[in-house]
Amino acid sequence: MRTGSRSADGTPAAAARPPGRGRALLGIALGYFAVLLDTTVLAVAEPDLADSLGSSTAGLQWVVTGYSVAFGALLLSGGAVADRYGAHRAFRFGIAAFGAASALSALAPGLTALVVLRAVLGVAAAASVPAGMAMITRLYPDVAERARAIAVWAAVSGCAMAFGPVVGGVLVGLGGWRAVFWANVPLTVLVLALTAGRVVRCPRGERRIDWWGQLAACAVLALATDVLIEAGSGAWGRAGWSAGAALAAGVLFVRRERRSPAPVLQSAVVRAPGMRAVLAAGAAVNFAMLGLLFTLPLLLRHDLRLSPVAAGAAFLPMTLPPGFNPLLTGRIVARVGPWRPVVGGLALLTAGCLVTGAAVVAGTPYPLLAVGLLCAGFGVSFALPALVTAVVSAAPEGGAGAAGGLLNAVRQVGATLGVAVMGAFVGVEGDAGGAAAGAALLLPAAGCALAGLLLARRAR
Repeated sequence: MRTGSRSADGTPAAAARPPGRGRALLGIALGYFAVLLDTTVLAVAEPDLADSLGSSTAGLQWVVTGYSVAFGALLLSGGAVADRYGAHRAFRFGIAAFGAASALSALAPGLTALVVLRAVLGVAAAASVPAGMAMITRLYPDVAERARAIAVWAAVSGCAMAFGPVVGGVLVGLGGWRAVFWANVPLTVLVLALTAGRVVRCPRGERRIDWWGQLAACAVLALATDVLIEAGSGAWGRAGWSAGAALAAGVLFVRRERRSPAPVLQSAVVRAPGMRAVLAAGAAVNFAMLGLLFTLPLLLRHDLRLSPVAAGAAFLPMTLPPGFNPLLTGRIVARVGPWRPVVGGLALLTAGCLVTGAAVVAGTPYPLLAVGLLCAGFGVSFALPALVTAVVSAAPEGGAGAAGGLLNAVRQVGATLGVAVMGAFVGVEGDAGGAAAGAALLLPAAGCALAGLLLARRAR
């Protein structure tokens, strides 16, 4: 060790290495792993869940979006909760609630209860993710060591993307869709054990939280999602009522933001040069990724008659690249900056969605489908890590944390819209037909292409 090495706050590096922080980092990373796994592992459980609970496509959409609506809206204030009450308290509360809600989800008697519990899971995830990042910052005050710690955190989370559909297929094959939720319980217990002790304790702060503004943000997102889902299923009356309610909630949210001493959205961050293009790219990536993960299992079941395990394995071309390619993306970003990798990733995602759509229209021949999924997987693994650097680069002075939280929130909004919009084109039994399903995949292709064009000037 170099004797002159110091951390970011000026303390000697040796003093900044409390015992047990490696164990705590593993626990924090596994906490995020559980949050992401809950998204990807459920993909291949959709057909079994629909058969078991007699769910329509709209019902399945709410099972998925109930989680992302709560997660995306509450991420905006998740960091404020961690700052005010102590990041370690927020993290442990979120993880414990995540485990308890998972167990209750496994016991859910019907679709309505499951949707409500999925929303509770989203609340728990929003409490734990920003708090985990704050804990890493405190555990690793040295900038270089922190970068390596975040790389470990990202690699572990990438494994959730890589193996989630396969693990989900195995669990569904062994015990049905309920086994997917039971698997979270021992994982959350392990996370709580690894993050126990004084090493992860963080001080309380005085940051204010606008709970009414946060509630209004949740209402806007939930009602807008209901509009898309009900319109897609042909329930135009309910869609109209939800649209009116969403508009009213949006007006209340804007008025609250103007008067609030602690606004949910920080205007300086939103108005920073290049920030809106970065946020659009984040939303487009998650729109494509979650839209594919939602629609393809239903199509694979109908067209290829795959078992849950085989359906999970069929996603490997898409899910494996995020498990290893971020390391390469990090080197490219260090050399040329974040903008070109983001634009390149969006281009690959556009191509992947187009090829996947062509495969669906052609009756889902798997070799062609695998090529499309592989392009999408590399697109995600190039774009997302670079977007984190891009959003920090675009943020105003002192606004990097708020910008990062906003990026994650917008990504969840994109995921919600991807499931709601693309799901409208696909019936549970695939009766929408190959042409309609292929058309659904044109939507994320167009979104990624547009976002790439918005960022192309910065990539030059």
